[in-house]
Amino acid sequence: MSTGIVMAPVMNLLHILFLAVLQNMAPLRSFMISEDVTYDCIDIYKQPGLDHPLLKNHTIQMKPSVSRPELNNQFGKNKTYKKKMGCPDGTVPILRSSKEYISNAKLFAEKNFHPLSNDSPGTHIVGVRSSNGSYRGVEAWFNGFPLNIERDQASYSQVYIGSGLNNEVNFIQTGYMINPGVFGDGRLWTYGFWKGKDGKGCYNTACPGFVQVSREFPIGKPAGPEVPDWTHCSIHQDKGTGNWWLTILDVSNAPNIDIGYWPKELFNLISNGANMVGVGGVVQASHSGPSPPMGNGNFPNGDRMGSAIITNIEVLDSNYEQSRMDSFPIEKLLDSPNCYGLGMGKVKRFHITHLGFFFNYGGPGGNSCGI
Repeated sequence: MSTGIVMAPVMNLLHILFLAVLQNMAPLRSFMISEDVTYDCIDIYKQPGLDHPLLKNHTIQMKPSVSRPELNNQFGKNKTYKKKMGCPDGTVPILRSSKEYISNAKLFAEKNFHPLSNDSPGTHIVGVRSSNGSYRGVEAWFNGFPLNIERDQASYSQVYIGSGLNNEVNFIQTGYMINPGVFGDGRLWTYGFWKGKDGKGCYNTACPGFVQVSREFPIGKPAGPEVPDWTHCSIHQDKGTGNWWLTILDVSNAPNIDIGYWPKELFNLISNGANMVGVGGVVQASHSGPSPPMGNGNFPNGDRMGSAIITNIEVLDSNYEQSRMDSFPIEKLLDSPNCYGLGMGKVKRFHITHLGFFFNYGGPGGNSCGI
């Protein structure tokens, strides 16, 4: 009997138990971000992420072995992560999840776009990637915009890292997402997603896997009212443990924000680095055919700030040396030029003399994007 056949009923049972655990947790404190978004302060050792069967004997890592360097940039501050929640010591903020949210997140996780491949019906991608690994991390500055999309559509901006072997993949991605089918609204959210050794994946803390460590900043939350919303994030593999950390790299000499990590036990193809890194935009079309807008809905027109932008894209090589992404062979991804566009260039960093690699992207979508 294959591992997949065995794991399927186990994961379904886990899903049922996970719902029960969430309902029975008594938070020590709660923060209401909006009428329908509340975060509960849960004991860090009882957080739902640790209920994954692969994490039965996992020991929580409280901070990375080596901190990521803090880089200043001219494009703006991390507006999304500016406001703290401030859970009590020993607790972490976990989104209060309804049964509908968890079920929808599980459904979308099963059909989540596979960033290591272009072949996904109804999905369109714009971006750049490099498959010249081994890589230990990737980081970038990028922005997110509110968009009007339908409930059965989705629009993402993402940074990702992963590996594939035969028909199996492991990957981690983070960025901005508008996905009414998951969140129940059309707001811009930050998110993290992983797919591991059992072939399953998960958004944020909607199911077990991600270990939240920061008591002030959760992995996924609605963006603020500022337009555009900016963030500077990093995914990197810890030198000491092999866990994959999500870190927000702040500006103005503020400390990094180590949100949490995806434990190494979840993966079998990225236990010793990954062979691909990439950044870009992704959309998922409606069942009826139309594709939603991407980025800010505008085509790149030569104006660096005229459309969505991802800039200062840096990667960590197998020796944890940091370099610009364009120091490695890169592949451009644009499967539907009728609906979306891609521009590339270099921009001088604020207070730093050498050039940073950037690309801008976006488009209105529509009915002519193809399958």
